[in-house]
Amino acid sequence: MSYIGTRLPTLFGVGRLYSVHYFEYARNFSFDGERHDFWEFIYADSGSVRITQGEAAHVLERGQIAFHQPMEFHDVHATGRSAPNLIVASFACRSAAMKYFAGKILTIDAEEKLLLASLIREAAGCFSSPLDDPYLENMSLSSSVPPGALQLLRLYLEEFLIHIYRRYHAPAGVPAPDAVQTTMQANDRERQYVCIQEYLLGRLGQTLTIRQICHDNMISRSQLYKLYREKAGCGVMDAFVQMKIRAARRMIRESDLQFQQIAEALGYSSLAYFSRQFRAVCGKSPSEYATSVKAMADKREQ
Repeated sequence: MSYIGTRLPTLFGVGRLYSVHYFEYARNFSFDGERHDFWEFIYADSGSVRITQGEAAHVLERGQIAFHQPMEFHDVHATGRSAPNLIVASFACRSAAMKYFAGKILTIDAEEKLLLASLIREAAGCFSSPLDDPYLENMSLSSSVPPGALQLLRLYLEEFLIHIYRRYHAPAGVPAPDAVQTTMQANDRERQYVCIQEYLLGRLGQTLTIRQICHDNMISRSQLYKLYREKAGCGVMDAFVQMKIRAARRMIRESDLQFQQIAEALGYSSLAYFSRQFRAVCGKSPSEYATSVKAMADKREQ
């Protein structure tokens, strides 16, 4: 047999990443502007800002993204109505398809928002530099960059660009059938739930708040509440506690750690609080659980 491979052309090839930022600005923030020889986009995660794109001035509302082409002057100023949260990323991309984004202000969808959230999460693990410094010109790599993390940054960014490009290039006047649209929305919710679950699993040793979960996953409180009621049948904090206690049960079964050490490893401020939550989830205290596990193990060895 003679195999013939399929060449895989690149629509958007990101060659270099200059910045990835998540900013929480005050309502009176102002950045006087700059020019540089690479692309940049700014996304309003909440609030609104006044921006300049070359000669044009716009108000960027929540959910909108603006693209700045190389050497285009751009600035940003809070409108004073609310404190804006912004995502800014700058990168080198010489692909001809980038011309589409020149001067554009677009609205992103749920899938694209998930890609941005993945980009921010991955960047936080790649760089030791803070993601909220608007005057940072060089991002410093972490001393322990996870394997493949920089490649994932490029892939998330390229997928983000492809997704927007394809969505806005769909044939005019051809809306998705209701059934297809419903399926797409369900898939978006499922992916978002999986992403947040992975986020929580990676932070079992921390004390999280709903505000932080919403911030890091770019989701509103009401959306988070609906998502977890639909997928888990409980609130996100209840789900997080259940994850912690499942981890604690595994640690009791598989390690020789003291309960105090387990509590500290899972981010509990006191052994008493850990024990109360353990009992609430398992119906027994850590020591009672450990005894029952040991009894079962001893019985198997007889």
